[in-house]
Amino acid sequence: MRNKKTELTKKFGWKIRIERTKRNMSQEELAELANLSIITISAIERGATTPSIETANDLANALGIRLPDLINVEKIEF
Repeated sequence: MRNKKTELTKKFGWKIRIERTKRNMSQEELAELANLSIITISAIERGATTPSIETANDLANALGIRLPDLINVEKIEF
């Protein structure tokens, strides 16, 4: 049985990466706009860490996307 939290965390990280690359942004640029470290961006994108709701909101703002749209990962497939 898969760990649901881990799967959700990985899907969220993949969604961040998709949205970032759609905008031709580097991890460094996203980190700067969201006031986070590159290490944090990398960990989130790899699914190694689950961001707080505040961090998710900062990422949404940095990407110019609504938080509910960013959090919606139902259609994300790996």
